[in-house]
Amino acid sequence: MTAESFVTPRVADIVARTLHAHGVRHAFGVPGGEVVTLIDALQASGITFHLARHETSAAIMAAGASTISGNPELLVTTVGPGLANAVNGIADASQERIPLIVISGVVDRQTRARYTHQVIDHAQLLRPLVKASFEVEPEAVASTVARALAIATAESMGPVHLDLSPAVAVAFSSDTTVISPPAQFNAPASVTDPAVCYLTERIRTAERPLILAGFEAARTGAGQAVRRLAEMIGAPVLTTYKAKGIIPENHPLALGGAGLSPLADKVLLPLAQTADLVLMLGYDPIEMRLGWLDFVADREKLVDITRAVSDHGMHHAGARISADPKTLLQALNAMVTERKTWTGAEPSKAKLELDKLFSTRTAWGPHAIVDHLNRTAGDDSLVTVDSGAHRILLSQKWIAAKPLSLLQSAGFCTMNAALPLAIGAQVADPARRIFAVMGDGGLEMGIGELATVRDLDLPLTIVLFQDRSLALIAMKQASAGLLSAGVTLGETDFAAVARGFGGYGVNVENEDEFRRELEAAGKRKGFSLIACRFDASAYDDAF
Repeated sequence: MTAESFVTPRVADIVARTLHAHGVRHAFGVPGGEVVTLIDALQASGITFHLARHETSAAIMAAGASTISGNPELLVTTVGPGLANAVNGIADASQERIPLIVISGVVDRQTRARYTHQVIDHAQLLRPLVKASFEVEPEAVASTVARALAIATAESMGPVHLDLSPAVAVAFSSDTTVISPPAQFNAPASVTDPAVCYLTERIRTAERPLILAGFEAARTGAGQAVRRLAEMIGAPVLTTYKAKGIIPENHPLALGGAGLSPLADKVLLPLAQTADLVLMLGYDPIEMRLGWLDFVADREKLVDITRAVSDHGMHHAGARISADPKTLLQALNAMVTERKTWTGAEPSKAKLELDKLFSTRTAWGPHAIVDHLNRTAGDDSLVTVDSGAHRILLSQKWIAAKPLSLLQSAGFCTMNAALPLAIGAQVADPARRIFAVMGDGGLEMGIGELATVRDLDLPLTIVLFQDRSLALIAMKQASAGLLSAGVTLGETDFAAVARGFGGYGVNVENEDEFRRELEAAGKRKGFSLIACRFDASAYDDAF
């Protein structure tokens, strides 16, 4: 590096400083020769680069960090196979509405047209998955990066891709400006706003109002306003899985998450259909199962309140209010008067029925594991959960006290999400106790990330549901009258694997062992893996 570089920043330095100015503090990825200058610049700017073992896991780690920090976070990949490896994780960020910034190395422009080794069209590869794709050039570095960040963080949030070639990264930039984000103001809604007046009148005449809250409402801190409105008008609160805890789920009006469980749908869908007003607050139906495509026949009952652009045809609301749910509810709560609704006590009956359907059956098995974990985690911990049968059961039984305390891939439903989500969340919030809940199939997909947990010295507690089966797929085969095929897993000694990666590992087969190991894991410096062994038949008729 020449003396000039200490005076005139490299393009990579401007990229990194602009990212830092917009709140990016963490980068995840697997380095390659094409991105070494970028990684150097990130470290110098105050953005820590965290080495993952696979690029898809790195993307999901960034998603976990972003959800906790509230800021965009960064995925760094090398050219060609590095970016191609990340496609699943970038698709997950797209459907989970995560403002992921993806920067990939790319072959230098002067050789790209002639050269074929590791050369693919990055923008074309990611076209269906990202909101935009740009190549960074020396003449407009900060403007390009700031534009990418603005696009990523605009509702509906999502990933944006930047290509940065090695020659450009090391070039000295004549444009040395670092562009910071503009000050953001959400103009408060007035009690005289037409939307507030409209909703006030709709609520005044509703006899059976219902609230369906989604991720946007949880992420923007609308919980307190949602709770006050629900209590004022006696509206039961349903959520998507990602919005669980928007009001504490031990509240009499909280009916928990909806979206994947046929058992829960038998209770929640009739209740929603009985409602004469459904307020959909920051609700994104991407998380819901097919039964919720047109869950209310009379579209005039539905009022959609969101800043996001509607990109689906899953329901057709009679009214749509483009607003921040929290801001609008604060004005609405000033106008609404307390009312008695649902005179047949239908929400209370539904809550009792849900408790009965998902009650714990035996002293050991997936139901009991969720119960003990919920008690140990308490109100302040964070739990991530992987896709599979255990996720559906946990998402129904879990009693979330706070929003964004249960993280999962609910839109894309990709496997092997829980561990990288937990890593990203722990990096963003080191003081918090974090549990990663996984199935044996999911962990075996990304078991190399145990090395990432070790190297980052994270005190994660990994709770493994080991039933030696891809249980959810096996159940679907059985329900279709098909023979079981391709769903049986061998017996991996995960406790030994965890010890081989430098952590603590143990197998448990009863509630006393599990409770004892959960308590001990909270006092341990490194990571702990508790493999809970049971038979897959314990899931029969469970959800």
